[in-house]
Amino acid sequence: MKPFATLLDRLLYTPQRGVKLRLMEDYLRTTPDPDRGWGLAALTGSLAFRNAKPTLIRDLVGTRVDPVLFAWSHDFVGDLAEAAALVWPERPTNRDWPRLVEVVTTLDTLPKRDLPDEVAAWLDALDADGRWALLKLITGSLRVGASARLAKSAVAALGPVPVEAVEEAWHGLSPPYAPLFAWLEGKAPQPDHSAAPVFRPLMLAHALEDEDRAKLDPDAYAAEWKWDGIRVQIASQGGEVRLFSRTGDDISPVFPDIREAVNFEGVVDGELLVRHEGTGLGSFNDLQQRLGRKAVTPKTMAAYPAFVHLYDILYDGMEDVRPLPYPERRARLEALFRRHRPPRMDLPPPVPFEGLAELDALRLSCEGTEREGVMLKRKDSPYTAGRPKGPWFKWKRDPRRLDCVVMYAQRGHGKRSSFYSDYTFGVWRGNELVPVGKAYSGFTDEELGRLDRWIRDHTVKRYGPVREVSPGLVLEIAFDAAHRSTRHKSGLAMRFPRVARIRWDKPFEEADRIETLERMVEGERTSDVG
Repeated sequence: MKPFATLLDRLLYTPQRGVKLRLMEDYLRTTPDPDRGWGLAALTGSLAFRNAKPTLIRDLVGTRVDPVLFAWSHDFVGDLAEAAALVWPERPTNRDWPRLVEVVTTLDTLPKRDLPDEVAAWLDALDADGRWALLKLITGSLRVGASARLAKSAVAALGPVPVEAVEEAWHGLSPPYAPLFAWLEGKAPQPDHSAAPVFRPLMLAHALEDEDRAKLDPDAYAAEWKWDGIRVQIASQGGEVRLFSRTGDDISPVFPDIREAVNFEGVVDGELLVRHEGTGLGSFNDLQQRLGRKAVTPKTMAAYPAFVHLYDILYDGMEDVRPLPYPERRARLEALFRRHRPPRMDLPPPVPFEGLAELDALRLSCEGTEREGVMLKRKDSPYTAGRPKGPWFKWKRDPRRLDCVVMYAQRGHGKRSSFYSDYTFGVWRGNELVPVGKAYSGFTDEELGRLDRWIRDHTVKRYGPVREVSPGLVLEIAFDAAHRSTRHKSGLAMRFPRVARIRWDKPFEEADRIETLERMVEGERTSDVG
């Protein structure tokens, strides 16, 4: 446990990416199995404990510290694990620090009724850094500035092998990853999942910026529509079918209708949407009714029938076709689709265009439709995992913008835990402000400092970690779409809101009204999609 606690502490206070990478690589080289595997699982967000939850921490601290004092401490610090680690009163003990494998195994297997005593005994044996690492492990929210991708890069350095090779092997393995380390250290062959329905890392696109357009050769690219759904990979191999999100999460249980429609063998890439009979594609809000669930009822499936636009292929049967250039993969995908005609799927045709001016007009024509913009795919590009610059570009329609008034603020996490950086904002409905969204990005560190001071100076009420502020601060919010929502009093919500500008100059009385956002609501249209 001590090497893991030391690693987390150093990662938290190390801003440089290269130094973080070396710290994780050193940890993986010097820590024995299976501890290093469990540490890697924690860094990549692959650990979850059924009975060990944040409420366990709050209840435990309540047995040692005055609850009001802890509530104040938690409010000030902004992080449950850090606040609990700091206020936990130390008691002399002869117990050694537990190994990480002992902690993970105990949290995973010990009955819920016995966990509080065991966790309390660990907390007594650890110092403040050890307590913080243990509690971070329990909450499952490390927030030390090390992404899963960076952790996998550290793993790849053990080989050394490309990080894409680690990604390829990753999703067929489970913690503590003994076969992965054995391969990287030359003790075993590379794990082979070619015949199994596991997630293959996706190829991602860069946003098409002005500098990219200036040197782009339009004749070298093919175009497709960019759809307003979620990326999905369908893997049908070895007699088994699975659906994966863009991050590799298995979402098959939530979309049995798509899974049952798969009548081919291979791995395909596409966009998951909702499609209503007779009215066409639904809004992203319709799709959200199916997302984030552990299971789905027949009633929900009937109300929000899932559908997939296919647009690329990774495996044609058992053949890996990712090395082929885009036109050959497209031909393979078209042939597969013609052979099987899978229900609940279609293959939209390419988008013909001549020159960037025509493509720009097509992009702008997406306003008010189920399309987000256009995709550009270089004709000679293979399907390469990750986000290489140049092969794929996305050119989205321009974001919508609205001037909104800050209503509530909450502290952030990690380096922002001391600042009020998460803002709930609203628009006018009559003489009342009603919330329509929340944003926590789009401003510099200098701007954050000024925003934080404004929040503290204009607080009128506190609700735990949340502060209500008096009207006065206007944010220009950029967002991709608006939709109906029961989560907000306004009945509306924004998709991907972010701060475009801080309007220190604008009177809050002149912020936008709910009627403006109402006119931007998507999904209240009829679509003729073939």
